[in-house]
Amino acid sequence: MRVLVLNGPNLRRLGTREPSIYGAETFDDLVKLCRKTGEELGYDVEVRQTDDEATMIGWLHEAADGRIPVVLNPAAFTHYSYGLRDAASQRTAPLIEVHISNPHAREEFRHTSVVSAVATGTIAGFGMQSYVLALRALAAL
Repeated sequence: MRVLVLNGPNLRRLGTREPSIYGAETFDDLVKLCRKTGEELGYDVEVRQTDDEATMIGWLHEAADGRIPVVLNPAAFTHYSYGLRDAASQRTAPLIEVHISNPHAREEFRHTSVVSAVATGTIAGFGMQSYVLALRALAAL
């Protein structure tokens, strides 16, 4: 089964961006972790990252059209992108929202997710293991 792991703004900067919050692991480390976990579960995992909202919306349309499960870290789009929320709501397969940090333990503006209500579930606060948990959750559905 094919699974898309989609990442929003600034996630390619992992390892250098606020390591006290996001850790020292890089985006390449994340890609390797997701692919390895996917292989263990029998998934063909494709990991993507964009800083562009329109690109992310297009990827969600692709997933909906192809009935492809999604692990989504919307990053900053989480808090304000109604376009992203509307694209996620068109899902035809499970969509799990993930966050490396726990948004509820951070600044107040991060406490709201416009995506959560249309996601199958949300996993947050476990560092890169949030992705592993999301992929395992897909396997359990």
